[in-house]
Amino acid sequence: MPIFRDEIETLEQNGITRVALPRINDPKVIALWFGEGDMVTPQFIRDAAKQALDEGYTFYSHTRGRQELRDAIKRYLDRLYAIDINPDRISVPGSTMLGINLAAQMTTGRGDHAVVVAPNWPNIINCFQVAGAQISHVRKDFDGKDWSLRLDNIEAAIKPNTRAVFINSPCNPTGWIMAPHEQQALLELCRARNLVLIADEVYHRNVFDGDVAPSFLSIARDDDPLIVVNGFSKAFAMTGWRLGWMVHPAQSAQHLAVLSECFNTGATVFTQFAGIAALDHGDELVRDLRARYAGGRDLVMQYLGAHPRVEVSKPQGAFYSFVRVPGIRSSLNFVNGVLAECDVGLAPGYTFGPDNDEYFRLCFAQSHDRLEEALKRICGYLDRHGNEL
Repeated sequence: MPIFRDEIETLEQNGITRVALPRINDPKVIALWFGEGDMVTPQFIRDAAKQALDEGYTFYSHTRGRQELRDAIKRYLDRLYAIDINPDRISVPGSTMLGINLAAQMTTGRGDHAVVVAPNWPNIINCFQVAGAQISHVRKDFDGKDWSLRLDNIEAAIKPNTRAVFINSPCNPTGWIMAPHEQQALLELCRARNLVLIADEVYHRNVFDGDVAPSFLSIARDDDPLIVVNGFSKAFAMTGWRLGWMVHPAQSAQHLAVLSECFNTGATVFTQFAGIAALDHGDELVRDLRARYAGGRDLVMQYLGAHPRVEVSKPQGAFYSFVRVPGIRSSLNFVNGVLAECDVGLAPGYTFGPDNDEYFRLCFAQSHDRLEEALKRICGYLDRHGNEL
């Protein structure tokens, strides 16, 4: 008889770490499997954390984040979206992933149901599973060139016990960005059905047309059933810092204070000062990263976009390509083959939700010389094994 809850006993490792962990420290591997580049966090951000340590910021702090950081997030969001956000809506419990987990815990439990727009980051499903909820995937359409979402498919997936809708834009893994009119329609649907809309906007600055992706914050009211999760990892090259924030209904502030205390006791104190530095002084960094990622996207389209064996869209945002290779029967076998033969680490498509076994994901945030070498190796693998596929 299992000793843990069914939801825990049946958890499965996601396909990315399943492929990556056996060779995660192998210097021969060009690793495109994780969502990060190879550029260290800039000095001015690291210096802010060092200064905080030197000044003795090593004690407990507010469970929703230090006031200075929440004030900085408000200034940042107000500036980006031309809004005046209620500061009581902002909480900093820890990492962005923790924020998603808290959102799942706040909205669903055993017997509840959530709708997840797919393809999706695999750990989202585990968050809802741990909460005890059942999941329905609503897959975006891919026409061989572009991804699109039909709102009527979301509406059709809603059940009497549905409590939440989860959406990620800009999207990991597809690079799709939700348009403002689509956001308005989805928010109105959630209002009408009394559903909590959980929006993962962590790639909000990783866009290739403009300065910032459209946000639900631009159209939401203070009391809307909306939780927006965001963070520092992707916008400011801070993946290892595990620092993110949530924007939630103002009446949920006390709930977040208690939940954060239960799950994490609050975000690491000295990293919060690094977050303030990133928000207040990171505009040039954001521009530099955007140019770097745009160059990586161009390389992907140059090599894979022209390859006769694949279908790939030109991402609007984030820093991934979700590449279809028609005929693949197992994306896991495919990426393991590329890893074994070419020393290039990819993520298998199956882990991003149903009907993705003809896909693999690669992150193009790496240095351009390493990325180009990896793309050459992938194309060579496709050329050598095309008939087998």
